[in-house]
Amino acid sequence: MYEKLFLASSLAIIVAACDKHDESVLINMPIVQETSGLGANEIFKTIAGDRVFFAFDSADLSKGALGVLKKQAVWLLDHPNLNFIIEGHADERGTSQYNLELGMRRAAAVRKYFLDQGISRRRITLISFGKDCPEDLGHNTQAWNKNRRAVIIIN
Repeated sequence: MYEKLFLASSLAIIVAACDKHDESVLINMPIVQETSGLGANEIFKTIAGDRVFFAFDSADLSKGALGVLKKQAVWLLDHPNLNFIIEGHADERGTSQYNLELGMRRAAAVRKYFLDQGISRRRITLISFGKDCPEDLGHNTQAWNKNRRAVIIIN
């Protein structure tokens, strides 16, 4: 019974969080403005990229992911007053519970990299969406490759 209650409440939170274009959420979110007028998240995304990708059933950081994370870490170290969320995601294959755990392992792998670079743990929040917030709704290798990711959101 508790497992069903936990899964139901988790799903409600995930559904709400997946709707990133909900204006009521965006209106109430603090946005750090820089001289260009863009929010910190948009600047981060443009300069360093906001995501890294993972192999199937893996939370290991690839060489490509490490290259992106290095740029992200430099930017984050240059902006020590900004906190951020690391979202872990998985593709649609596997159970919801397994993919939530895999998404969390992916987010934790990114956090470990940032901690190793000297970024304060206090700045970082982890969340896993598992397979519940796909980037690509397709059911093929191309979609799965896009959905196995960790995304950094500056908040």
